Amino acid sequence: MDATLKAHLDETVKSHPIVLFMKGNALFPQCGFSARALQLLQPLGPVHTVDVLADPNVRQGIKDYSNWPTIPQVYIHGKFVGGSDILMELAERGELQDLVAAGGK
Repeated sequence: MDATLKAHLDETVKSHPIVLFMKGNALFPQCGFSARALQLLQPLGPVHTVDVLADPNVRQGIKDYSNWPTIPQVYIHGKFVGGSDILMELAERGELQDLVAAGGK
């Protein structure tokens, strides 16, 4: 991954409380996993979405950045959380809300 892309991804995940790298966007998710992740996150506050289908460099770059092979990917307060399955587990245990509320502490 080149330094410019890494800097862009760093800036994106650190400048928004909740970032969702997804296929599609908030108005038109392009896959069920992305739609589910968005549905879990939206009640917790503003979700900054990044459409990985719009840029092949970002689509591969975010996988390299997080060392995670699949999309969607969620960052909360600059920290990588996981994909939609992990989000679902956290939400079921009530921990997803706590992560957002903790403000990265």
